[in-house]
Amino acid sequence: MMRPNLFEIVATAWQDYDSSRSMQRIEDISALVSTNHVFRVRLENNDFVIAKVSYFGRYENFVEDHSLINVLANNLPAPFDNFLSRSLLKKGELYTYRHEADTLDVWVVFYNPISVDRMLPKQLGLRQIDALGRQLAQFHRACTNLKNTLPDWSKTLRRDMEDLSAWLKGPDGKAKHLDNIYSIEKQMSFFEENTEALDAHSWFSIPVFLDWNIGNFSVTQDVQFFSRWDYDWFRMSSRVFDFYFFSRVCSSLGDRSVFSYGPDTMLEKGFIRFLSAYNEIYPLNREELEFLPEAYRFFILNYVIRHGRYFFQEIYATKLEREAFTDYFPRLEEISMVDKICDSLRL
Repeated sequence: MMRPNLFEIVATAWQDYDSSRSMQRIEDISALVSTNHVFRVRLENNDFVIAKVSYFGRYENFVEDHSLINVLANNLPAPFDNFLSRSLLKKGELYTYRHEADTLDVWVVFYNPISVDRMLPKQLGLRQIDALGRQLAQFHRACTNLKNTLPDWSKTLRRDMEDLSAWLKGPDGKAKHLDNIYSIEKQMSFFEENTEALDAHSWFSIPVFLDWNIGNFSVTQDVQFFSRWDYDWFRMSSRVFDFYFFSRVCSSLGDRSVFSYGPDTMLEKGFIRFLSAYNEIYPLNREELEFLPEAYRFFILNYVIRHGRYFFQEIYATKLEREAFTDYFPRLEEISMVDKICDSLRL
């Protein structure tokens, strides 16, 4: 695909949304480690909105995800009623702009800016870990209570794995992973066998955001969720999908500039402490914890191997893909995290 002029597309999208409010300038505020694009649109009265631009996957999924998030943001009760950034509406409906020209298919959604309080430190103390565990449990419980009020969704684990299989057999998958196709298919088989054994496909789904890096949300002084603004990996699925990134946030090494996605953070004392605090508020069962390795496997297969080059700059994407085969998958087969965690939580 040819490289699109995203500034022009954002400008056109804003004109289509509301031509009565002129723009002063558009600023690229995208994260340097990612290929995702985020812009600040400064308006003539010095107000501004945030534009999120995407051009991979399906436009229908893009609209579906943002529709779900918007309803969730508007329906969450206190203390989460202002936690999520809201998308702009036009005539009462979620506004998205689609730019289609030649081989380009680019989509834009606008957000109201959201306030930011405090960012977590790179390494957390024990009280902060406990507070985060309780906060996520309360947030998940609030999301569970809203599951019947949300719009329908079509993106499921089965569908994503079918898409992964089709991609792997196609020219793009073969070109990128010809030497590792057997290894990927083996991991896909593990996922399907273990997920079917747990009957996890039938579990009820809640909104999960997967990527809880400390740069994606802010907290209050007493570590209560304050605001969240990154929705790139949002999906409706089991709450277990939110746990891996919290294992990284709670790890002894903490947040790092040069990062990897190894599974060992799920064995650390910090993560087990986090789950213990979570479990006190919104109890887990053993089957959910047995699914933890599969949620991690799904993340590596789909968000690192298949879509990694859309989410990360080339240098990071190449590194993470290589480590998936040399480190992540082999380590996942070596470690026995479930028994250790279940014993600690007395499940």
